[in-house]
Amino acid sequence: MPKKAFKDLALISCLVMLAALAAIPSANGKNGRESGAAGEPLQQGAGNPILLWNTVALKVLPVDPGLVLDSRAFAIMHAAIHDAVNGVERRYQPYTIDLSSPGASVDAAVAAASRDVLAALSPSQLSTIEAEYATALAAIADGPAKEAGIALGRESARANLARRAHDGVASVNEPLYVPTGEPGDYDFTPPFDQPPTGPLALFPGFGRITPFAIRLEEHRLRGPDPLWSSRYTFDFNYVKAIGKLDSKTRTAEQTEIAFFWFEFSPIGWNRIAGNIIANHHLDVWKSARILALLNFALVDGYIAGFDAKYHFRFWRPYTAIRKAAGDGNPFTAAEVDWQPLLSTPPFFIPPVPDYPSTHSVLGAAAAEVLIRNFGDHEQFSTTSTSLPGVKRQFHSFTEAALENGLSRVYGGIHFVHAVSDGYKQGKGIGGAASALLPPVDR
Repeated sequence: MPKKAFKDLALISCLVMLAALAAIPSANGKNGRESGAAGEPLQQGAGNPILLWNTVALKVLPVDPGLVLDSRAFAIMHAAIHDAVNGVERRYQPYTIDLSSPGASVDAAVAAASRDVLAALSPSQLSTIEAEYATALAAIADGPAKEAGIALGRESARANLARRAHDGVASVNEPLYVPTGEPGDYDFTPPFDQPPTGPLALFPGFGRITPFAIRLEEHRLRGPDPLWSSRYTFDFNYVKAIGKLDSKTRTAEQTEIAFFWFEFSPIGWNRIAGNIIANHHLDVWKSARILALLNFALVDGYIAGFDAKYHFRFWRPYTAIRKAAGDGNPFTAAEVDWQPLLSTPPFFIPPVPDYPSTHSVLGAAAAEVLIRNFGDHEQFSTTSTSLPGVKRQFHSFTEAALENGLSRVYGGIHFVHAVSDGYKQGKGIGGAASALLPPVDR
């Protein structure tokens, strides 16, 4: 067998194994430590101000500044919280500003840092933010410690907002994306292919935002497979069968997985992390560091992923399958009316190129941060806003991240190669982010 053909078959086998692993239903075993369902009241009731403000952010940031952009806002807020609590007592290296206010109220510092960042980045939600802030301050005894905490938190917020003031976010919509119509090139997908929502390719400049934790050049990808390759052929036919709206091969479990993980990554993984932190009863310093690193990894996952998406401009399965007659591959048959599972409301094909799957990037990045802090034998369950009433259970963060990635294949909106390379990229990003904010000698 020729060496290249052997490599192609080996990769196909790996992709099949990855798909099979993510399709295994999660069991309800009792071995290891088990956490409650993320998204349930445990997070707010744990008495941890970091988690309280993370929950507030989950309410307001997906609305304003909106999905994807919320990842940057989460990261700025948690950077400000981290610097503020370490200004009261230094336990970890600061991210942006070296503050010192011994004796200040930690709760007040967290509230003020969170409030000021959220007010700046989610102005349309100011009434909700101010109500939460007033409630938080009312629970803190008046006095010098409270006032010092407020001053400390506000200074941290100012510094972290200033650091990101010219980070490239103002140009995320530039340059305007123009499809070439060539085989393999990303084209607009419904409903973003025509008015009133299109034609639209979302945030072509997001990959030029300054990263929070990584050196972008260390996390670049090799690119999608050539349209004539055996790997692309396998990928094409696999997603064509399993991801079709009325697929005969997709199981009920895989359909549930596709719907469950449709929720945008910063929402789902912040919920998971908050619940794990609450279950472990971590102090505010550890909580602040972990959530800062998690959100650095999430936003940098988007930055690195979008950088690759608009560099490679690879078409989505929707376009590839409908236009396969022109791809030059005799083993990919066109189906001109093919529809993916995740194409009917409330679901939709995200209006960005296929490679890599940023959903997979972010899931793997977040999981890696959690693994570095809790190990990979944590049993937990979680819920999702995209499939209310369903709770899924996992034996590890890796299991959840793999299922998260393959959900996009089951939903018919990503090729497996976009998921597998995205997963690898995300693990690297999560590892790089985890090296930041080290403990200090005390």
